[in-house]
Amino acid sequence: MPLARIYLPLTSADLADLAEGRPVGPAPLAAHAVTPLLGRTGLVVDEEELEHAAWLAATREASGLTQGGAVRRVIAAADVDVALVLHPTEPDVPSRVHVAAPLERRRIVSFHIDEEAGDTGPAGLPGSAGPDLAGGRDP
Repeated sequence: MPLARIYLPLTSADLADLAEGRPVGPAPLAAHAVTPLLGRTGLVVDEEELEHAAWLAATREASGLTQGGAVRRVIAAADVDVALVLHPTEPDVPSRVHVAAPLERRRIVSFHIDEEAGDTGPAGLPGSAGPDLAGGRDP
């Protein structure tokens, strides 16, 4: 079965369900993925750049799911059967998809979690505006 990578913003209740061994649901689940529409919005044709754009859309959506800014954004990246990924005819964002079944924990390949609530700043990598943790100098 061919698989599609989806990016699903998670709530605290979703995380509790996963921790207890229950799937995230009910279906349909609003998620993000590389879609034909996403590839048409600009000149981006690299698959990794399109996946990054879908992930960024999921992070923006996750910002609306946090409660009072105290909860970190959590995105689950999951591989699901392509037959379960539905493309709306008029999506609110180019990467929007709906997953037609609850998401089981075994389908999740990674979690993406803010280091601090809502943090989108530099991670202190060389060349960033943050502290240089590598001991080198910024170019």
